[in-house]
Amino acid sequence: MKKSTLISALGVLLLFAGLSACKSQYDMMLESNDVDAKYKAAFDYFNSGKYNRSAALFESLALLTNGTERYDTVMYYWGLSNYSYKDYYTAETNFQQYLNYFPQGDFAEMAEFLRIDCLYRATLRYELDQTATYTAITAIGEYLTAHPEGANADICRHRMEELGERLDRKAYENAKIYYRMEDYLAARVALRNVLKDDADNVFREEILYYTAMASYKYADMSVPAKKKERFLVFQDDYLNFIGEYPESSHRKELDGLYNRVKEKN
Repeated sequence: MKKSTLISALGVLLLFAGLSACKSQYDMMLESNDVDAKYKAAFDYFNSGKYNRSAALFESLALLTNGTERYDTVMYYWGLSNYSYKDYYTAETNFQQYLNYFPQGDFAEMAEFLRIDCLYRATLRYELDQTATYTAITAIGEYLTAHPEGANADICRHRMEELGERLDRKAYENAKIYYRMEDYLAARVALRNVLKDDADNVFREEILYYTAMASYKYADMSVPAKKKERFLVFQDDYLNFIGEYPESSHRKELDGLYNRVKEKN
């Protein structure tokens, strides 16, 4: 019995010894409290493109270096590792955390830009919810205010313009839904409200065109007693359109409708 117990105990010890021998250098480094060795290993993994491993090591180092001179670098490269690994959600959190701790740090401007890039990548096409787009636009605005001549300012301006156009298109397409549904009175109201909220909408020409078309179709479908009054609204919309866009590709179509209305009245 004693012999059997001894053999079992030796087996367990050998098993643990085998598992320990199989433990990789990375696993042992991850568990180590040797800051210097772990710091070097983290950069070795980062520089060799093994970003998931460098991220884990920098995350561990964040606890070990808090309050030291290395904390700034560790926090930034933790985010940069996740960013390089294309884990943009975690990287955005990392960069925001870095900026909270080191708003004037050596890596602050780049951390701010990379956080913007993470937010930008999280935005969705115009048909979907645009909460992430508003968040990205706010972050870009803050960056451009702080760094108007920054290394990445032109990229940020381009993205601000792109995201703004996305919001403009969403507003325009949402209003045009009523036109597609042939609810022309609602379409005209919705389209006019788009320009009331944002007169500089990049789809202004199309919005004014569909406003005129909606007022024409609404008048044309009306009972005879209401037609004359409602066609006057169309004429106003037509004159507004050609006043702003006299060379528009829609001009010929609207001219034809306007002339038809004038002949009837």
